[in-house]
Amino acid sequence: MAARWITRVCVVVFVLGIAGLIVSSIAGNNNGVVLTIGAAIAVAVLALLVTSAVTADRRIDAFVEADAERIEDQIVSLVRAGADETAVRSLVRDAIRLERR
Repeated sequence: MAARWITRVCVVVFVLGIAGLIVSSIAGNNNGVVLTIGAAIAVAVLALLVTSAVTADRRIDAFVEADAERIEDQIVSLVRAGADETAVRSLVRDAIRLERR
């Protein structure tokens, strides 16, 4: 919920910042005003980046693929050790179903 509000505030800062840059360039191009507006936009960008990085709940596909390969290697090693492949794969499917609940 807080991430949504931070995103909305950042969007407002972006829109007002662009408008402020346009108005300040028309009204005399005061360097102090332009730098202040630019700094506010930069802070909003950093806040949005940090919020996105902290609240990300999806894993990168490369990590998911690496986990899948590791599990497949474990299945192969269990089957080589004498376990029934069908039973092992069924156990893995059940574990995945349990994790998704």
